[in-house]
Amino acid sequence: MHWIDWLIVACPLLLVLFIGLRTHRYVTGVADFLTAGRVAGRYVVSVASGEAAMGLVSLVAIFEMYYNSGFAFQFWSGITAPIGLFMGLTGYCIYRFRESRAMTMGQFFEMRYSRKFRIFAAILQSISGVINYAIFPAVSARFIIYYCDIPQHFDFLGMTWSSFHLVMLLFLSIAVIVVTRGGQITVMVCDCVQGLLNYPLMAIVVVAILLNFSWFDDMAPALLDRAPGKSMLNPFDVSKLRTFNLFYVFVGIIGSVFNRMAWSGTQGYNAAALNAHEQKMGQVLGTWRSAFNIMLYPLLAIGAYTIWHSARFEEKLMPIRQELVQTAMAEMAPAYSGEIILTQAAESSAERENLAAKYPAQAKLLNEFVSGKNTYAAPALQESGATIADVHALRRKGLIKWDPDALSLSETDARSATLKAENPALHKKMMTIHNQMRVPLTLRYMLPIGITGVLCAIAIFLMISTDTTYLHSWGSIIVQDVILPIRGRAFTPRQHLNILRLSITGVAAFAFVFSSIFAQVDYIMMFFAITGAIWLGGAGSCIVFGLYWKRGTSVGAWAALISGSSIATAGILLQHFWVGGIYPWLVNNNMVASVSHVFETLSKPFEPIIEWRVTPDRFPVNSQEIYFLALLVSISLYVMLSLLTCKKPFNMERLLHRGAYHSGDGPRYIKTNWSWTKILGIDSSYTRGDRILAWSVFIWSFVFRFGIVFVGFIIWNLISPWPNQWWANWFWIDYIYVMGLNATITVFWFGICGTLDLIRLFKRLESRTSAANVLDDGRVEGHVSTADLAMVAEVESHIPGENIDK
Repeated sequence: MHWIDWLIVACPLLLVLFIGLRTHRYVTGVADFLTAGRVAGRYVVSVASGEAAMGLVSLVAIFEMYYNSGFAFQFWSGITAPIGLFMGLTGYCIYRFRESRAMTMGQFFEMRYSRKFRIFAAILQSISGVINYAIFPAVSARFIIYYCDIPQHFDFLGMTWSSFHLVMLLFLSIAVIVVTRGGQITVMVCDCVQGLLNYPLMAIVVVAILLNFSWFDDMAPALLDRAPGKSMLNPFDVSKLRTFNLFYVFVGIIGSVFNRMAWSGTQGYNAAALNAHEQKMGQVLGTWRSAFNIMLYPLLAIGAYTIWHSARFEEKLMPIRQELVQTAMAEMAPAYSGEIILTQAAESSAERENLAAKYPAQAKLLNEFVSGKNTYAAPALQESGATIADVHALRRKGLIKWDPDALSLSETDARSATLKAENPALHKKMMTIHNQMRVPLTLRYMLPIGITGVLCAIAIFLMISTDTTYLHSWGSIIVQDVILPIRGRAFTPRQHLNILRLSITGVAAFAFVFSSIFAQVDYIMMFFAITGAIWLGGAGSCIVFGLYWKRGTSVGAWAALISGSSIATAGILLQHFWVGGIYPWLVNNNMVASVSHVFETLSKPFEPIIEWRVTPDRFPVNSQEIYFLALLVSISLYVMLSLLTCKKPFNMERLLHRGAYHSGDGPRYIKTNWSWTKILGIDSSYTRGDRILAWSVFIWSFVFRFGIVFVGFIIWNLISPWPNQWWANWFWIDYIYVMGLNATITVFWFGICGTLDLIRLFKRLESRTSAANVLDDGRVEGHVSTADLAMVAEVESHIPGENIDK
């Protein structure tokens, strides 16, 4: 990058660290370190948690998803609008969890089920979460290296050093310093400041992309040039999409309901708000907060896709592709790297003959190149007066074969072909890195000086925010829900804070080592799905039913968690050992045909959405499908076994601090009859502004996004299907004009209100007069938090038949 870009990166980063690190003085006890003292307002919670949840690794995952599937399949996620609306406005799960005053999900589990279940669940949750997080540093470091054009190695003090490891070490060290200094207070303040700065930075990048590309001349023609059934724009023509398809959307919907709050990567925010009402309103604001994210991230991926697939950018593509192949090979398989020679670059007959002699395996492909079956025909067509649209029209008719993604690297480069033949497992890992870094590297060629630095600043903010939040969450869970309940007695506050810091540092060290030695073989989203399923496969039912169903039992919770994690773990092992072990074993024992028959028979009723085919390079069942199976089994077991084993309904009022157990933390819960206002989550604690906010979310999410766009467009297309060009026009209107207006409003709205709320946060922290409650440290006795023991004992002394369980 240019020095101007590095300056643009450095200034906001130093500002964030300066503000954040000064907040450590507000940490007076364990509750401050874990939940930021429970004094945050709605805008701080909304902005900071949104920034923390969207990491750099998630950005790369979105690049993979949109590069491969485009906008079309995401249209069907519109069915989630009423579900998301209901969950957001009613505070589904988050409101009740905040009422419980639990600091971690493990503490809630002991309050609701048992101490043994808390410990088992926390161990499982930590394994799932830490492994899931452990690829974050690797993906993020590669993004920085590929995007910033940092060499893979450099010489210093007479030794050769790895840039990959150095970048990981640098940013993990920054994250550890931020987290261990001030815990959730520092994490939340840094995330909030980064989020506020990101709004205008994102606006700058969006404008730059729109000035450099024409939607109708560049992007749309490239997106329209797809085989039938794999459309990137027409949601009614996606039946042949395999990984990111309608089933992926369906499972996402089910998971969003049953795994609400189950993923604890940002758990510090679940209990950070001033009270349950502020916590809920922070979630409601999330509907408006993410407009620029929705605009920017797909535009970046589609911009890169356009460069790779639009004939107009052919000259720019060649050096991108050559550098990408060279860098990926040099990192993952240096013994096979060297000068990369692509067949498309061979122009003279003598050169082609030399290549054919040197690489006999490519002779057939080179002959096709000579005959014109696989050549870059666009320049000749343009010289004859043909337009870009003409080129794409000829390609769609099959008269021109030009698709950079149609041929695998093994077919276009001899070294990759040799690697695939000699070490297919390593080749698979190399191709995973190649495909992950395709968009980041392309962005460097795509954006001008200055804008390159702005996007780099956004990327670093996303990386640091997620690293700090996840390190805090997983490090805290290990201490709070494994070490503390096993120990059985309290630490001193100083001991407790020190062991939290040691645990956080340990998680960072594990992530560094894991990222150094582990290489993925699947899409990031699929890796998230399968590693997350170790926990999410069974945790969701334990949380949702635990919060809302008084007849849920510990037996049902145990069965759900064990079954869900077992299915997910089996899936991980099958996927990992398939290429190098399981499939070769099937071949050697002549079992491929019989196993294929079993998988194809099981998937046949669900085709073409689900197609299980036995191939040498991938386990037939993908990660999202394994995750769904785990969910289905765990929910069924929880309900059935709870009904069989429930002897006495659980005391939900005590758990949620309602009725006689109300602790004065926020407004008292008042049960009301069902009405439109209750469906919108509106209750007596809502101010006039809260009501306006709730109705605005309802009109946007339900009336417009679901009623007009989703249902209305489906009915229209069932009566009179749109041509593909109409879908291209609609996505332009939706992502640019509709979201652009939304983003323009929210950048000022959240910028002003978020800043004011951050100032109020500092004032609340400064004005606290009471000393930290040393009992409020996450311990539980008899299903009651130790901080509430005295209050509950007093209440139950006046209630016949009620007492704290011993």
